[in-house]
Amino acid sequence: MPVDVLVGLQWGDEGKGKIVDVLAPTYDVVARFQGGPNAGHTLTFDGLKHVLHQVPSGIFHPHVINVVGNGVVLDPTVFRGELQKLTDRGVSWAPNLYISKKAQLILPSHRALDRISEEMRGGGKIGSTLKGIGPTYQDKIGRTGLRVGDVLLPTFRERYAEAVARHAQFASFHGRDLEITALEEDFFSAVEFLRTLQLTDTEYLLNDLLRQGKRILAEGAQGSLLDIDFGTYPFVTSSSTIVAGACTGLGIAPRHIDRVYGISKAYCTRVGSGPFPTELHDEVGEKIRQAGREFGSTTGRPRRCGWIDLPSLRYSIMLNGVTELHLMKADVLDDFAEIQVCTHYRTPDGQDTDLLPDHEALQSLTPVYTTLPGWCTDLQNISEVEKLPVELQSYLQFLERHLEVPIRIVSVGPDRVSTIHLK
Repeated sequence: MPVDVLVGLQWGDEGKGKIVDVLAPTYDVVARFQGGPNAGHTLTFDGLKHVLHQVPSGIFHPHVINVVGNGVVLDPTVFRGELQKLTDRGVSWAPNLYISKKAQLILPSHRALDRISEEMRGGGKIGSTLKGIGPTYQDKIGRTGLRVGDVLLPTFRERYAEAVARHAQFASFHGRDLEITALEEDFFSAVEFLRTLQLTDTEYLLNDLLRQGKRILAEGAQGSLLDIDFGTYPFVTSSSTIVAGACTGLGIAPRHIDRVYGISKAYCTRVGSGPFPTELHDEVGEKIRQAGREFGSTTGRPRRCGWIDLPSLRYSIMLNGVTELHLMKADVLDDFAEIQVCTHYRTPDGQDTDLLPDHEALQSLTPVYTTLPGWCTDLQNISEVEKLPVELQSYLQFLERHLEVPIRIVSVGPDRVSTIHLK
C-alpha cells in the first residue's frame, strides 16, 4: 500500500490535527515526520479538547500504530507530560506508540540557547516558540546532537555533559548563563521514562508495514510557508515541512507517496514575525481572531489574521504536489456579508504577479482582492453537502478554479463530527 501525506499549506495552525483524527480510522499507521513541541495539533471530540505537540494525532484510535519519526525533535519532559494527560483521560497509548531511536533529543540547554538567541536579535526576532527547536536542529546538522537511542547507552550522562559544556561556551561568549539547573531534574526523570517506551529503528518498522500492505498517513507539522528552504526565510521553522520532508523524516522512499492532503484555512493566519501580505490590522482582523479563537495552542500568542492568499496557496500546492484540498474553519466567516480573496499581488511599479517572491520583495507587494458574497449562515448546524449555502458553494468553486485542485473536505466547526466530505 502507498503512503499518503498530510501537510499544512500556510504558516501552520491550519487544522491538521483535526483532519488526521478524521482520516485516521481509514489508516493503519499515523507517523509524524518533523517538528517537535513547537507544534500544537488540536483535536475536539466528545465535548473535550485535546492538544498534541509531539504525539501523532492517530493516538485516540486503538487500532492505529503511531510513530514518532527520525525527523522529529523530541523533548522528553514535554513528551512525558503529553502521555500522562492521555493516561489521565483513559487513552491506552503504550501498545501502539513507537519512537525512532534516530530522533534528536531537545536538551534543557537547547531551550536556554533558543531564549538567548531571540534576546540577542532584539527587534529582529524570528518569533520562536522558545521550545529549543532551532538549536536542536542546529546540533543535528552540526553532527553534535544527542539522539533518542543515546539514552540507552551507559555513557549517556557523559555525552549530555559534553553537549551542555558546548552550549555553555556559546552562552558565555555572549555574556549569558544557561540557567538550566532547575530543569535538569525533570529532564533526567523524563529520560528514565523514555527508556521504558518502544524505542526502535522506525524506518525498518514503517517499511515492513508497507510490505504487509498497511496504510500509512504521514503527518506534518507547521506549514509549507515555514519550510526551512521554501518558506518566508528567515522567518521559518528549522525543518522541511513539505512532502519531501516525509521521506527524509520517516525513511520512506518517494515512490511510495500517493495522495497528498493539503490543509488550508478559509482565511489566513500567522504567529510570530515575518511577511504576511493579506494581514488585517483593523476590526475585521480582530473579528476573525475572536471568531476563530486564533490564539496559539502551543504559545497562547494571538495569531495575526487576514484574508485567504491564493498566490501563496498555489506555491504550496506546487511544492507539495497536492492532490486534494481540505478547507478548515469555514464557520469562522459565518458573519461576514462579504469575503475578500487575494488572487494576485501588485508590485511597487504597478505590475501584477501571482508568483511568491522572497520575503524582502514580498513585504513590498500589495494584495489585489476579489470580493465574494458571504453566506451569513451558522454552518455548525449543517452536516450535509446539499445543505451548504449557495454562497459557500460558490466560494469553494472559486477556490477550486483558481487553485486547480479539488476541495474534498470542508470543516464547519472544531468537533470531529463538524466535517463535511464533498464528492
